[in-house]
Amino acid sequence: MEISGIVSALVIGVIIGLLGRLALPGRQHIGVLWTIVVGIAAALLGTVIARMMGVADTDGVDWIEWVVQIVLAALGVAALSRAKGLR
Repeated sequence: MEISGIVSALVIGVIIGLLGRLALPGRQHIGVLWTIVVGIAAALLGTVIARMMGVADTDGVDWIEWVVQIVLAALGVAALSRAKGLR
């Protein structure tokens, strides 16, 4: 993987994490750094799932891949927020 691929993955991960956090109602008990980490993980995992579904590489914008990534980020942020909120 080239450096431009790593940088773009980080930027997309940040965007996915923030969108996942915005999709959740109420206050989350995690910081921005954890949101970014969850977003990066959700972006990578979402891409893998989209490739397994055969929808990762389409003409134009890959909307299904984006939706999968955002849903995974929202689930990750909710799970981590709940775990940290129970302490």
